[in-house]
Amino acid sequence: MNKTDLVAAVAADTNLSKIDAARALDSVLENLSRALVRGDTVQLIGFGTFAVSDRPERSGRNPSTGEPMTIKASKAPKFSAGKALKDALNAAN
Repeated sequence: MNKTDLVAAVAADTNLSKIDAARALDSVLENLSRALVRGDTVQLIGFGTFAVSDRPERSGRNPSTGEPMTIKASKAPKFSAGKALKDALNAAN
């Protein structure tokens, strides 16, 4: 499923136009991104939790040359599925 498919599904479920559903989805994603940039955790009960994970600086190797290099510290988004989502996935089996 891509964004267009998701917008169409939201529009069908909510009786919104596709334009309004796209605006709503864009707003949700933008607010989620802003919260993560601030370092906040976003918890959607029954679905999951979005948070920011700190990756420390580490050493690695350049895959082309094999030369040692330092990989900078960075932040990465992480998602932990909630119980209801895990249960839904496992019920599908």
